[in-house]
Amino acid sequence: MSIEGLGIAYNATATSETTATKATEEELGKEEFLTLLVAQLKNQDPLNPLDATDFTAQLAQFSSLEQLIEINNNIGDMQEGLTTQENANILDYIGKTIKANDTTITVDDGVTGSIVYTLDDSLDVNIHIYNAEGIEVRTINAGQQDPGEHSLVWDGLNNNGTEVQNGTYIFDIRALSENGQIIPCESYFAGKVTGISYKGGMPFLMIGTRAINPQSVLEVKENRG
Repeated sequence: MSIEGLGIAYNATATSETTATKATEEELGKEEFLTLLVAQLKNQDPLNPLDATDFTAQLAQFSSLEQLIEINNNIGDMQEGLTTQENANILDYIGKTIKANDTTITVDDGVTGSIVYTLDDSLDVNIHIYNAEGIEVRTINAGQQDPGEHSLVWDGLNNNGTEVQNGTYIFDIRALSENGQIIPCESYFAGKVTGISYKGGMPFLMIGTRAINPQSVLEVKENRG
């Protein structure tokens, strides 16, 4: 008898077994399968008993189902463990300074993070800062600088010396050679992580009101002093 036959036999059982029948309509689990098998044996035709081959095949199906359920439970436990570990690792960022692969900077009541950039040669550096509409609000001439990593904290003022509004701004590093040629350089955003925020179930590192995706973090440093 096939699996479909189990359903037919079970429908002939007492009303007390209707709960298991409802469950099979949604998903045939281990307990429901075993209940159906017992019901089939109780209601089989004495003149036409269940074929031994069919019975063995159904027992094999039950064994396979039990193994699949166990595997699924183990995978669920592993995923839960990984999520717990990930959340624990995320909390380790709090209080530390990170460098992220990001060229935006947030102003919160005059407080900003650091603009970080790396030069391969000795170059003249200009930093251009734009608002969300793409309008330049500040140009900072950092002057001639040696090769290596450099850091600058924007004071949150525009070219007129007025404090800009809170929000997110974009910075662009323009490093010029002696003949005025623009030389590409790597630039980053850096700041101290003050907390963790979850959006859509995903954790983000908070630097003030700024949310940073942990996947964009390139470097983490302990704060001293």
